[in-house]
Amino acid sequence: MMARIVVRIIVVLALALAGCATAPSAPPATGARPPDAPAAPPVAVPSPPAPSSPAPVPPPAALERGRALLARGEMVAAAAAFREALRAQPDLVEARAGLGVALAAAGDLDAAVEELRAGLRRQPEAPALRLALARVLVARQEWPAAREELEHVLAAAAESLDARYSLGVVRYAQGDVAGAIDAYRRVLAADPGQVDARYSLALVLKLAQRDAEATPEFVTAAESGHARAQYFAGTAYAAGLGVPRDLAVAVRWWFSASDQGVPQAAQSLAQLRQVALGRSRRPPAEMQAAAQAFADYRATLAGRFPGVTPAGDESLGMALLRLGRTGEAVPVLIREAAALSEPAARQLETLYEQGLDGQLAARDARILAYLQSAAAEGRRPPIR
Repeated sequence: MMARIVVRIIVVLALALAGCATAPSAPPATGARPPDAPAAPPVAVPSPPAPSSPAPVPPPAALERGRALLARGEMVAAAAAFREALRAQPDLVEARAGLGVALAAAGDLDAAVEELRAGLRRQPEAPALRLALARVLVARQEWPAAREELEHVLAAAAESLDARYSLGVVRYAQGDVAGAIDAYRRVLAADPGQVDARYSLALVLKLAQRDAEATPEFVTAAESGHARAQYFAGTAYAAGLGVPRDLAVAVRWWFSASDQGVPQAAQSLAQLRQVALGRSRRPPAEMQAAAQAFADYRATLAGRFPGVTPAGDESLGMALLRLGRTGEAVPVLIREAAALSEPAARQLETLYEQGLDGQLAARDARILAYLQSAAAEGRRPPIR
């Protein structure tokens, strides 16, 4: 799990120093964890502040080149560019911080710490260097040292939300759940739009078994598009954790999370399909509730296409296909079939084998992916 945190720290910090990130943003994912064991909160790193030194020598071209190379993920070349910038201006904070990040992203955490500490010996109060050092120390899981650096930053700049957020990560790692909750809430009090902080707060509240507080935070983050929050929001509604149990809402959130690549959401949908199909030895009432949840979800899809009315036994995707809206029809058919629409599933099999008159080639890759997943669940015959 910590290895994943290290990767996130390095990647986001690299983008921040390259000028590609300005605030915590939704992460691809924290670790693969069951609903009752939240992953450690991720670290998001906003752009470091500009140096406070009086001004201005124009930054060397090497600095801009280093930033561009960071953004492209070319860490070795970026480190060389930042070193070139430092030869021209030894106290250029952005170049020193960029060098530290490039080295860390290349896997040389020790060299990154050495460079950042060398910069701090020259400029002890440079917040960008101290914050970058704290991030690398977090990556090395040196929690006390990282906390010391972050508290130093906050003593000088209590309004630093990125330092406050990272302090929450450190406190969580040290087992200080109350301290982590306090840190994330302070970030959100200053900026309610910090989605990573809200998601991390929800995870820690869940860890503390405070579901009534955690679930609203998950839902708020989910509504902002946070993929992992969508998965946990679905799990909360499926189990009635902090909210009334509502399988239809759970299905909606799991589909959203699955679309963003959260494998646990796809697994939850697959398990619920087995219940709905009567393959998991659940009571009839649970089977009916699961089947109804998928039916309710299919009904919500119609709201996205006002004016499109299926005829007879048509599904929405089939109606779109009839109207010549093939580009919209195929994704809808896949979604309907995944939500247990048998007409949509049969239509997809036909489209896969035959295509559609120049509008859709046979053996479409999207349809193939659906058919393979359905076959793996035992819902369709294997593809031959």
